[in-house]
Amino acid sequence: MSPYSTESQAWQESWDRQQEAYLPDREQRFVAMLDTVDAVLDGRPPRLLDLAGGTGTISLRTLARFPDAEVTLLDLDPALLTLASASLGDRATIVTADLGTPEWRSALPHREHDAVLTATALHWLPADRLSQLYAELRDVLRPGGVFVNADHMPDDSLPELTKRLMDRARDRRNARYAAGSVLSWSDWWERAAADPVLAPLVAQRHAIYPTGHSPEWNPPASWHLAALTAAGFREAGTVWRGGPDAAVAALR
Repeated sequence: MSPYSTESQAWQESWDRQQEAYLPDREQRFVAMLDTVDAVLDGRPPRLLDLAGGTGTISLRTLARFPDAEVTLLDLDPALLTLASASLGDRATIVTADLGTPEWRSALPHREHDAVLTATALHWLPADRLSQLYAELRDVLRPGGVFVNADHMPDDSLPELTKRLMDRARDRRNARYAAGSVLSWSDWWERAAADPVLAPLVAQRHAIYPTGHSPEWNPPASWHLAALTAAGFREAGTVWRGGPDAAVAALR
């Protein structure tokens, strides 16, 4: 799949629409994340790590806002990395690494970054590994750099309301699937597996994740803030919330 091809653009758009079915306020969280990056830059172009960056969603939006940014995208999924490479071309450095082990840092082209961003990705890691990863992320940031993680992070003081919000979101999503207005996660991957270019990459993906990712684990934002503080960040807090989702930021 060549860079900037019509096919790669169509797959990128298809991925965005599929993700937006789960996250209708997806773009708002990205704006909040990049606002947070902007706050630590003092007008300089950022050196940014897009962690578990998939198809390059965050990288593309970073480069649209900060055209001179130095971006590294890291992921393990060969199919999504191929789409990222096609969309980003030479505007970002793309590396393959497994966040399940501390050795992922050896794949990075730079030791220090102004910002590390990730969205809807780290919930696949178990609690002990995520806590360890937070400490590792602190070490790849420059002093004063920022880490932002946007994901399913319910407010543990609103358990009943959170459940109702999630139920309503599920019903709306299922209605869209039934009407054929958007692809579900499984439908998107089925189509990717039928594509002549992506099919072998999807097969590689299945070899990497033979039983799928680990079970999703969605602790409240308070857990993340406590883990980030324990990892040595000097301050941590919530910079965005949309119902049961949130973006937490931590400053080195």
